[in-house]
Amino acid sequence: MSVWDDLDLLLDSPSSLNVTSNARGTVKDKANFKVEEDVAALRKAIEGIGTTEKTLVEVLTQRSNAQRQLIATAYHKATGRTLIADLEGDTHGYFEDLLVALVKPPAVYDCHEVIKAIKGAGTTESTLTELFASRSNRQIKAMSEVYLTAVHGAMCVAETGKMLIHDLKSEVSGDYGKALLILAEGKRDESPYVDAAKAKADAKALYEAGEKKWGTDEGRFIDILCHRSVPQLRQTLVEYKSISKRTLQESIESEMSGNLEELLVAVVKCVKNVPAYLAERLFKSMKGLGTTESTLTRILVSRSEMDLLDIRAEFKKLFGYSLYSMLESEVSGSYGDALKHLCGQD
Repeated sequence: MSVWDDLDLLLDSPSSLNVTSNARGTVKDKANFKVEEDVAALRKAIEGIGTTEKTLVEVLTQRSNAQRQLIATAYHKATGRTLIADLEGDTHGYFEDLLVALVKPPAVYDCHEVIKAIKGAGTTESTLTELFASRSNRQIKAMSEVYLTAVHGAMCVAETGKMLIHDLKSEVSGDYGKALLILAEGKRDESPYVDAAKAKADAKALYEAGEKKWGTDEGRFIDILCHRSVPQLRQTLVEYKSISKRTLQESIESEMSGNLEELLVAVVKCVKNVPAYLAERLFKSMKGLGTTESTLTRILVSRSEMDLLDIRAEFKKLFGYSLYSMLESEVSGSYGDALKHLCGQD
C-alpha cells in the first residue's frame, strides 16, 4: 500500500500547512553568531584572487535566514555593494542560484520563483502547482505582499506593482487556472473544527461529480478541494474512500488529465502530508536523465527551516534510502556540497 492510500492515521497527524514553528528544520540559528566575522569571511572569499566556494557554503548554509539578513545588511554597510550582486558577479550556474536564494527572505524567494515561472515564453505550471499547493495561507499572503510592493534596494526586484492574482490570470487558463487562482488568494478555510455531516456530503458530491457520472464536473472538485480546511478535507478523504472503495486521488487520476489533474492531486497529497509530497518532488527531480536543479534548490532552501527533517524521513520511507545519499550520487561540486549542508547528515 502506498503512503498515499493509507488514511488510517490521517485524522490525528499534524499538517505542515498549519505549523508555524521551525522545530522540524535542519538549519537553525547559529550559536555565538558574530555578524562582523561572517562579513569579513565572505569578503575575503569573494574579493580575494579566485573565489573560496568552501567559505561561502559554510557561512551561508549554516546560518538561519534571519542571521543571513543581518549579514546582508552589514555587508552592504561595509562595502557599499549588495551581497547578492557580489555573489552573482563571483559565482555562476546552479551554485550562484542557490547562494542567492539563501540570501533572500523566504517570501521574497517564493515571489521570485513565481515571477520566474510566469515570465518569458510559456509558463512553468509544475512550479506554480508546487508553490500554491504546498504553501499555507500565511506564506501565500506574504508572497503576494512582496509581489505588490516590489522590494527595492538590497533585494532589487523588477518593479511589478501589480496584484499577483492579476498577473497570474493572464498566464493560466481553463479549469487549471480557475483552481490555481483560488489557491493563490490564500483564503483557504483555517478552522480546526470538522463538520462530519459536511464531509460526508462533500464526499458524496465528489463521487457524483466524477466516478458516478459520464464526464466529470471539474468545477465541483475545484470548489471543494481549494476552499475547505485541511482537517475538513482529511475527513472528506476518509468518507470518500468508504463510498467509492478507492481513494479520491485515484479517482482524480482516472477522471482528469494534464495540469488540472496534477494540481488537484498535489492539493490532495499536501492535505495528507506536505513533506511526503515534497520528498516525491525531490526524488523525481533527480531520477532519470538529468537533474532538475531549480526544483532541488527551491525545496531544500525553502523548507530548510520548516520541515526538512520530516521530508528526509518521508523520503527514506518512500524510496528506501536517504535523501543525503541520493544527493551524494546525483549532484557534485560546490553546488552539491551546499545542498548536502542544507540537507544535513542522516
